[in-house]
Amino acid sequence: MQVLVHFSWMPHNSNSCRSNCPINFVLETFGDKWTLLIVRDLMFKGKQTYGEFLQSGEKISTNILANRLKRLEEHGIVAKSVAPENESSFIYALTSKGTDLLPVMLEITAWSAKHDTMTNTPDSFFEMFKSKWKT
Repeated sequence: MQVLVHFSWMPHNSNSCRSNCPINFVLETFGDKWTLLIVRDLMFKGKQTYGEFLQSGEKISTNILANRLKRLEEHGIVAKSVAPENESSFIYALTSKGTDLLPVMLEITAWSAKHDTMTNTPDSFFEMFKSKWKT
């Protein structure tokens, strides 16, 4: 049995990954089915609280959500602060490292819109990328 230990004081960079490959670094940071959905909710849907994330259509479980938010915070992608109106609640926000994911998230959305007719993407977004897809 392999046990992985991740200390929050350790910088998350390719030195702490299986290899220095940039694809591997991204996979070790975001390589599950929930993490990018949380980033999506922060970036595009304006969600900020634990309860708002739980209301997402994908139905993330509470333990997975807590784990992914903690990981995103440890990796410097999300910052957590105390909610001003309720000191027992937290507000989550993307850091500058997190907002640097915007071009990636847009490209993933464009790729999905191109290759999956069921993708729920606004027409205005589709029009932005349409010229790029003519091959």
